[in-house]
Amino acid sequence: MNATQSDLEEGLTCQCGCGLTVHACNHLQCPSGIPLKQEIASQLALGKTREEILSYFSGKYGEKILSAPTTTGFNIVAWVMPFAVVLIATMIIVVLTRRWRHRPQPTEQTPPAEGDPALRARLDAELDRWDA
Repeated sequence: MNATQSDLEEGLTCQCGCGLTVHACNHLQCPSGIPLKQEIASQLALGKTREEILSYFSGKYGEKILSAPTTTGFNIVAWVMPFAVVLIATMIIVVLTRRWRHRPQPTEQTPPAEGDPALRARLDAELDRWDA
């Protein structure tokens, strides 16, 4: 698939430090954008496809020149890892919250009835032992 000049300029990042694409770079007499535009035109004149031209620039300048990262190698990890970390953290929070919610509550023990003479006698005997 052949591409247009402006399509390819949008696919490359200008290297002057502006952070824009080659097509959008608004610096007059840009030391990077103008030569890149000329290089794109010469690559198109050779009849190369979009992928071939982007591959050429990536090989010459490194992946930093591409305005969109590739989906190979470490880039896949770099794109997936933040989402994986958020997902795992959410799962841990959900599990811990459920455990804390369903923790058995301590039951209150009711004191013995006042009128139980056997317990009263036992309590008095214990208290007498401590007083002695």
